[in-house]
Amino acid sequence: MKLTNYDIIRRPVITEKSMASMGEKKYTFIVDVHANKTMVKKAVEDVFGVKVEDVKIMNIMGKTKRVGVHIGKRPDYKKAIVKLTADSKTIEFFDGM
Repeated sequence: MKLTNYDIIRRPVITEKSMASMGEKKYTFIVDVHANKTMVKKAVEDVFGVKVEDVKIMNIMGKTKRVGVHIGKRPDYKKAIVKLTADSKTIEFFDGM
């Protein structure tokens, strides 16, 4: 299975902390669990037309949750923090927020 650029970037992370880091041209995304740093960098550059300087990736393990006697687990996911170069334009998707 080959991942396209739109498969790699699942969705943006919209939190108070991620919004504060946008002033430093750092954008946070939930990405595919099989994606690596180079794949994320290429996908962000192609989809948004920007220049990426650095990519930080973290694996987040899903929490175990209970509802009464039933025990379940939230899914694991991967989060990427993408830093753009100083001369790169911003990502328009986030400008309206």
